[in-house]
Amino acid sequence: MEIRAKREDFLGALSRTQGTVERRNTMPILANVLIETHTNRIRVTATDLEVGVRASVNGDIVTSGRVTVDARKLFEIVRELSEETIELQRLDNDRVEIRSGKSVFKMVGLDAQEFPVFAKSADGDRKECPAHVLKEMIDKTIFSISTDETRSNLNGALVHESGESGVRMVTTDGHRLSLVQRDIGPLGLAKGVIIPRKGLAELRRLLEDAGEGAVSLGFTDNMVFVWSGDVEMSIRLIDGEFPDYDKVIPSDNKSEANVAQGILYRALRRVSLLSSDRYRGVRVELTPGGMSISANNPDLGEAVEEVDVEYQGARLAIGYNAQYLLDILGVLDHEDQISIGLKDDQSPTLLKRGDDETLLYVVMPMRI
Repeated sequence: MEIRAKREDFLGALSRTQGTVERRNTMPILANVLIETHTNRIRVTATDLEVGVRASVNGDIVTSGRVTVDARKLFEIVRELSEETIELQRLDNDRVEIRSGKSVFKMVGLDAQEFPVFAKSADGDRKECPAHVLKEMIDKTIFSISTDETRSNLNGALVHESGESGVRMVTTDGHRLSLVQRDIGPLGLAKGVIIPRKGLAELRRLLEDAGEGAVSLGFTDNMVFVWSGDVEMSIRLIDGEFPDYDKVIPSDNKSEANVAQGILYRALRRVSLLSSDRYRGVRVELTPGGMSISANNPDLGEAVEEVDVEYQGARLAIGYNAQYLLDILGVLDHEDQISIGLKDDQSPTLLKRGDDETLLYVVMPMRI
């Protein structure tokens, strides 16, 4: 195989594969990127068997073929080159030569036959979706995905249809829950699917590149496929049952406090500086017209801050993990008015953006 391509185009394709390549794996071939010729174009593929990314670029194909080389090292080499064009040629024993101007690199490769086959996509049933809307849904929920590998059904986001054109994304780690719903049209999901955290993170990068454009989605029994321009992504879905999250969302809160996002966010950040590094616990006390946020750390000291809020309920003191609240407030806008629904110091707290029922957060209290 021998090919030539513009350095900028080839670097862009390699860049899109970097997040997929595993730094540590039991299969050496998964640390490599597959470079092949396909219908007069150059195709670059990487996978960790769970997430796959394939990008196509234009170039001159002198001879067809396939090679695999270390993905990260090839990316670093191409990034440092200064000429506009690069040449790549397969040598004997799966070695690969990269030329650009006066620079010549020879890399050790692996047999391309060992590279996993890219998952077969659902070409016939694609649904278009605004990239920026889907990216917003991921941004507002990904932080509450569980990292506990023993609870695999919580290691991703539940995506399912709600109503005629609504699509919901829900995540939880057992201590907090995030829900966002947007009208992006039916996706053809007969039932909900669970997209893993890494897949969502890589999908977000793809959506960011797409900007205000649209991407296409396709689903099979165990995969979701995404197409954006010259890039195709495959994500293996999590096989499991997501909890009935409706039971977690409180509907019998007796009191409500309203406060500006910016005021509460900055106060929490300041007070949490003296909270425990491990538990990040803060105490929130509500009285009519006011909120007191405090932290006490025997090793460091204590902090207290008063915040003006709209609240007319009975005195209530609740402990929270400050990081959980900061994660939620951090994805909302500075001008947003936050509605905090409360029942007692043992029941889950409901946070909303004003009266917006399409964006909900639930946080469990903790003992302080």
